[in-house]
Amino acid sequence: MPSIFNPIALDRQTWKLGGALLIVYLVWGTTYFALDVAMQTLPPLLMNGARFLLAGLLMLAIARWQGLAWPTAAQWRSSALIGSLMAFAAMGLVVLAQKLGIGSGLMATVVTTMPMWLALWTRWGGERVPVTSWIGLALGATGAALLALEGDFSTTLAGTLCAFGAPLAWSLGSYASRRLDLPAPAMASAAQWLLGGLLGLAVAWAVEPGSHDVAWTQVSLASALAWLYLVVMGTMVTLNAYLWLLKNTSAALAGSYSFVNPVVALCVGVLLGGEQLTGWVFVAMPLILLALALILYGRDMTRLLGALRPRAPAATSR
Repeated sequence: MPSIFNPIALDRQTWKLGGALLIVYLVWGTTYFALDVAMQTLPPLLMNGARFLLAGLLMLAIARWQGLAWPTAAQWRSSALIGSLMAFAAMGLVVLAQKLGIGSGLMATVVTTMPMWLALWTRWGGERVPVTSWIGLALGATGAALLALEGDFSTTLAGTLCAFGAPLAWSLGSYASRRLDLPAPAMASAAQWLLGGLLGLAVAWAVEPGSHDVAWTQVSLASALAWLYLVVMGTMVTLNAYLWLLKNTSAALAGSYSFVNPVVALCVGVLLGGEQLTGWVFVAMPLILLALALILYGRDMTRLLGALRPRAPAATSR
């Protein structure tokens, strides 16, 4: 049994793993709602670029306070690639998809393809992905798709293209962060977010209507607080936890947040948005729980079944 759920074997690393998973599962499940609120009075690309720029500056101050060295030239290049894929491309496409009219149900479903892409890049990169993890990812995506029937499946062509591009870019950035040479974690996060945020602001000012003349006095308090929540909790806390998971656990487990987040998002929608539940949630939840069990315990289940399988009697010599 993995020590994450075995009290006898709990150690410091296990507590960190469990805590990081809990943060990613819970906090990122609330960010769909926070993005909607922030975009009520803020241009989406400008909002996203400013989010990562501020988070990067704050993380840079923390990294230097910790005495961490500046990245090398090669590490800056690696950070630029990861920041461009994750902070700029993936997150920018998410906010654009929501702004362009893609429904919450379809968005939640499309995001569940991310861990499958990540597992594929991981396999092509030479790392072994257990069969049970593949099965778990498929079941998790199915459960999230059923759960998304609780939401809105409205869409536009542009919104759909952005929605499908987001998990692809995120998976490539996630895989790169597992393989490329990066500085210490706090400095790596600072470099990635700074560069991704600067790129996002440059694109927003170049192509996004309204980014040059934002009426800051018209920005609502709710949008401002939602944006601040995205900076602190959605980025500085949770994205750091996710980047740590990518370095310290399997790609399948790190990516499992994508089919747990819709459960949390649905609960937030019910509690804060007045949404109504149908019976699909009771079909989806067992599938998602089974998916997590296979990803967490798959290898142990395989070994146990192998040990219980009857063995042919050994041949005797005459």
